[in-house]
Amino acid sequence: MNPAEIALHPFERPASLAELCRTLSTRAVRKEKTVLLAGGTDWIVERRLAPLESPDDLPLVLDVSRLPEMRAIHVAKEHAAIGAAATFLEIKSHPVLSRRVPVLTAMAREVGAVQIQARGTLGGNLATASPAADGAAALMALDADVVLASVTGERRVPLTQFFTGYRATRRAENEAIVRVEFALPRTGAHQMWRKVGTRAAQAISKVAFAAVVELEHGRGVRAGFGMASVAPVTASLPTVRALALAPNLASVSEQELEAATRRDITPIDDLRSTAAYRAHVAVALVKCFFRSLRTAIGS
Repeated sequence: MNPAEIALHPFERPASLAELCRTLSTRAVRKEKTVLLAGGTDWIVERRLAPLESPDDLPLVLDVSRLPEMRAIHVAKEHAAIGAAATFLEIKSHPVLSRRVPVLTAMAREVGAVQIQARGTLGGNLATASPAADGAAALMALDADVVLASVTGERRVPLTQFFTGYRATRRAENEAIVRVEFALPRTGAHQMWRKVGTRAAQAISKVAFAAVVELEHGRGVRAGFGMASVAPVTASLPTVRALALAPNLASVSEQELEAATRRDITPIDDLRSTAAYRAHVAVALVKCFFRSLRTAIGS
């Protein structure tokens, strides 16, 4: 999309979250198309590839990048809230998140080149609902909730329930993603982020894997996983999670891990990779993480 094409779109910058919600509500009733824009790293590319539209049928673009309610990062005691318009650069540079949630900041360091990190946002990652989104995988491992706002107030949706299908979510037309919230992992929790692609940080992942497990007396007491590019939506790996919470973690076999991983994913062949390769990498990453858990409990 060139600047001239961008200029064709009607454009507004709401002064507050309340104004944004009123605009979304009015336009939803009228069934008018609206786009919320923060970094634009996905949307502008999509517009360049999309078929030409009539100037009379272009969506209204609402710039939410400056709304303070959607920009803030709050970390208090054992809880974190990250605004939907906070950038990956801000996330990876946050001192407390870097210390307590390395799975999230490691993801932010590899989500793209620094130019993408300076513009891209978690909210955009969630709204576009790409199954290859790195941010969604890391947040899923943290059992994050998505907070949505409308004229009637806020509602929370667990991220594991937020995606309803390929590039589809539970966000209604009259709602905006305001922030994500999650409980901070305990100090000493085992966290892992791995992105497998053709070029580190620069390419869409062939497979991306995030894991967070808290151990107590040699047993997993909290576990979360997220895997990108292996299903129509970000995969939460529920069967693998059950193994991480098994009464005797040391007894979980490599064969069980492989079977659980393959049960939880449905990879496909595409331009970036093959289903067979993705399945192989997914299994290898899960096994690698569980080896680190077994080492931690001394088995």
